[in-house]
Amino acid sequence: MLERLWPAVLFSPLLFGCAEQAAPAALRFEVAKAKRLTVKPSEGRLLILIGHKKDPEPRFAIDAEDVKSSAVLGRDVKKWLAGAVIVVDASADTFPFERQSQLPKGDYVVQAVLQVNRDFSGIDAPGNLNSDPKEAALDPAQGGVIPIELTHESAPEEAPDETEYVKYVRVHSKLLSEFRGRPVDLRAGVILPRGFDHDKDRRYPLRVHIGGYGTRYSEVRDEMEESSKFRKAWLAEDAPRMVMLQLDGAGPYGDPYQVNSDNNGPYGDAVTRELIPYVEKKYRCIGEPYARVLDGASTGGWVALALQVFYADFFNGAWAHAPDPVDFRAFELINIYEDANAYVNKHGFERPASRDVDGDVRTTVRHECRLERAMGLGGRWELSGRDWCAWNAVFGPRGADGLPKPLWDGATGAIDADVLDHWRKYDLRLRMEQDWVKLGPKLRGKLHIWVGEADDYFLNNAVHLLDGFLSAARPPFVGKVTYGMGENHFWRGLTERGLLDEMAARVKTMGK
Repeated sequence: MLERLWPAVLFSPLLFGCAEQAAPAALRFEVAKAKRLTVKPSEGRLLILIGHKKDPEPRFAIDAEDVKSSAVLGRDVKKWLAGAVIVVDASADTFPFERQSQLPKGDYVVQAVLQVNRDFSGIDAPGNLNSDPKEAALDPAQGGVIPIELTHESAPEEAPDETEYVKYVRVHSKLLSEFRGRPVDLRAGVILPRGFDHDKDRRYPLRVHIGGYGTRYSEVRDEMEESSKFRKAWLAEDAPRMVMLQLDGAGPYGDPYQVNSDNNGPYGDAVTRELIPYVEKKYRCIGEPYARVLDGASTGGWVALALQVFYADFFNGAWAHAPDPVDFRAFELINIYEDANAYVNKHGFERPASRDVDGDVRTTVRHECRLERAMGLGGRWELSGRDWCAWNAVFGPRGADGLPKPLWDGATGAIDADVLDHWRKYDLRLRMEQDWVKLGPKLRGKLHIWVGEADDYFLNNAVHLLDGFLSAARPPFVGKVTYGMGENHFWRGLTERGLLDEMAARVKTMGK
């Protein structure tokens, strides 16, 4: 059956504590590259994805929170010579199980992907190779050889077609190019206001929008679909008129979070000094700090707050829903300064990473990092391009090998206290607390935060800690922190129209 699920017992700690059984017969996947491929990358991360159906393809069904997720086997390829076959076997890093031998016998759909792109971590990033999905009967106990051929190369990225209201920009970044030692462009989407082409003398405020984790700049196309609620609010006759800039959530280690970092480079400076000035000039924006506002949810919520805090004089307000951890004493459920282990809490139990609204645990940190280890070069979670990897790359230091230094050991979860000083730079509560005498007046009236009290990723805990500081801050904090009782990660405290009205009022007041 193609719709079978991974058995719940597969994740039981009791299973992993059992005595070692006899080694199963060898099950191996032999991967070749089609001769017709014009580009033949010789190194990267080779993944075998074992899914339950062809649509979606196994490569697009990787999700640590879904029991129907594709299983993942991963290994590095150092030098893939022409005509060679690469073997993926029991030595591979695996998800969701610890060992390939724990894959249940059954009928599956398998697919191979070779990840090679250095600038974008997505599974279908330009230049990556993949095979067609194929059905296969797998039984680790019986072994066998599954041949797979990489036959497709992900095409170079091209922006979708523009419309009357939707535009795309691509700006060469001198700052990021110097950092990486190769040409780097910033991509962004733009949504124009109603009447933009008719009143050539009118100038507009700029709304900088950041989506959830990994949201691409092309999301503006979906925002402006004919049936979308956003479009209805944005184009209403009486709606505030502004230009919206959608930042791009793709980077070498996953979402770059749009701030300067040792591993991603000077994204914050590139956005504020290169991208925004270009967009403001091209699309007739006012181009003054009072006329720049930020908003986002989840990843976008953290980015909106961080850009407002780090560039306090450049922006005039941030509206953040369910922001990623704003206080690293509650990095989800990890206190990075006091906890000794990311995977196990102080009571000796596995640490949850996500929950349902009723509190039932969906995933643990160890489980999520097992996926990231399977996908990351060298079996390193900090190179996977997924959520924990991205946080570590943004907040952490660069190691002696030129790669992000991990906050914790991937195998054990033991936290490395030596990296904490570097993480402190991105703890928004700590940054504000340490510099509030100067920052307080600059942030007056600029911070607006909403979070559900049953947030899927426990992000309400960090907001409460930040709120505790802001409530007692001197000079007094002037802003808004709002909680939704019983609400989850996707609760929004304002309608789209309400958000536009608040932004417009702030611009009008400060622009007088």
